[in-house]
Amino acid sequence: MPGEPEEPRRSRRSEDALETLAQRSRDSLRTRLHRVRLTALPIVQSALGAAIAWWVATVPPIEHEQPFFAPIAALIALGGGLGQRIPRVLELVGGVALGVLIGDLLIAWIGTGLLQIAAVVALAMVVAVFVGSGAVIVTQAGASAILVATLVPPGSDELVNLDRFVDALVGGMVGLVISVLLLPLNPVSAARRQIDPLLVALAEVMEDAAGALADRDRQAASRSLARARATQSAVDDMHAALEGATETALIAPVRWRKRGHLAGYLETAVPLDHLSRNVRVLCRHAIGVIRRNEPVPAALPQSLRALAGALRLLRLDLDKGDEPIESRNSAVAAAQMATEALEHTGGFGGQIVIAQVRSLAVDVLHATGLDRETAQNLLPALPEGPVSYG
Repeated sequence: MPGEPEEPRRSRRSEDALETLAQRSRDSLRTRLHRVRLTALPIVQSALGAAIAWWVATVPPIEHEQPFFAPIAALIALGGGLGQRIPRVLELVGGVALGVLIGDLLIAWIGTGLLQIAAVVALAMVVAVFVGSGAVIVTQAGASAILVATLVPPGSDELVNLDRFVDALVGGMVGLVISVLLLPLNPVSAARRQIDPLLVALAEVMEDAAGALADRDRQAASRSLARARATQSAVDDMHAALEGATETALIAPVRWRKRGHLAGYLETAVPLDHLSRNVRVLCRHAIGVIRRNEPVPAALPQSLRALAGALRLLRLDLDKGDEPIESRNSAVAAAQMATEALEHTGGFGGQIVIAQVRSLAVDVLHATGLDRETAQNLLPALPEGPVSYG
């Protein structure tokens, strides 16, 4: 304020800065606690799996004194199961067991030393590649061979020691039993963790694109396109997570009752994939509309905001397992707004954007569980004329 002493102004600025820093710290703490809550079950799985695997390997009929690889293999099986499919987990456990077996056999034959370590790792990785494993499994086989060759080499009086190989198999089996029978992850939660952020991200891209069109802000439209392109990794993660969730719902008896709720998420996967691609097309044409200074009817940005609202409503309905009636109504209303805007747009680029809005509306309706033909029939008819979109 004019005439205010410098010292009070500095004091207030310092207080504001401290309050801002405190708020950021609180937000950061909430974010970190949320991450811990989301991973609570996998952490419990891993802890129990490691302990049970050690116990199983130390009691009859196995009775190993130091079953080092049993808890390691259990941890790898359970850690690899965080959203991954069981064949992938089996490959990871197989990589551990393979590396241990090759390490034991070679160390018993050629002894230990620098050259022997190199030979053990190389052979374990070659064999893993030969049997058709991926990069992660190949690396796991090499790492297990290193552990055998360096940390726990077999005794000099033993020709071959297969105890560690047995421990690795025991740990892997314990991990699978826990992840499938005793404490399987919730498939609905796994699907929700991937689809919810994707729905929000796509809604925000549409809202950003609407604002860019309304303000004729080319830079904002370019940022929207960049954000739209960035959603592809989330789409890929979604497909992978849904495969794992589907597998869990099929083979884990305690999760069978989740199949009905999970079906709603499964129905959204392909439509959301199409929608993310169509959003990118829309953003590219929105940039062209702004660059060519074509007319932008007010109903066009409004239609994009209505579509964004439809996605946000769909997220809530999926979470509750409800029929997404309001989401469908919003998508149809968005298509109606875009169709009305067709009469007021004066350029080909604007017509393409309107066509994309209608296509996006079909994607949203399809994501709500309708087939594409039914979804297309819900869209308002196009005005008669030489141009046809939809």
